[in-house]
Amino acid sequence: METVFYFLVFIFSAVIHEVSHGFVAKALGDDTAEKEGRLTLNPIKHLDPIGSILLPFVFYLTSKLASGQGMIFGWAKPVPFNPYNLKNPKQGSLLIALAGPLSNFFVAFCLSLVLRLGMVNGVLAELFGIIVLINLALAVFNLMPIPPLDGSKVLFGLLPDSLAHVEDFLERNSMIFFLMFFLWGGDLVYSIVFGLFSIFTGVGGY
Repeated sequence: METVFYFLVFIFSAVIHEVSHGFVAKALGDDTAEKEGRLTLNPIKHLDPIGSILLPFVFYLTSKLASGQGMIFGWAKPVPFNPYNLKNPKQGSLLIALAGPLSNFFVAFCLSLVLRLGMVNGVLAELFGIIVLINLALAVFNLMPIPPLDGSKVLFGLLPDSLAHVEDFLERNSMIFFLMFFLWGGDLVYSIVFGLFSIFTGVGGY
């Protein structure tokens, strides 16, 4: 039952993440996501076979076997946007990329506040804790500066034009970097996520 809850929370948190991208894009002048029917909380519109099902399952299974703590990382199908519809394509792309992780941080913050104020307890508090943990995991994972994750778009938006070759290099070798991260970057993400969980909730571990 816990596994099912983990995946349901992950899916809806990933949907909120993607819809946030779309709403910020629309606010900045691009309605591509709206025209393609992606400004909806219907998960069917957003699920990606690899990022929403296979990868989260692998991460969850391996983390359970390794430490007994389930952890889910992944993504939903990226919401499309056209940077040429934005007044400032570089800055706009950065803001759109940030919107997804920030939406997950916001969900985590709101539920952490409920936990800190002692408004829930027992099983409900445990469920709130899982929601906080998964949203922090989604935010941190997607902020890694590896294409096609949001962190790479944030990085590209911050890089000066003179370093455009860095973007080209990362894009061309994205699969290599992603594989390296998948094999060796998990511990780093776990440490960041559980550190943030402690800061948000005041609980030393989960």
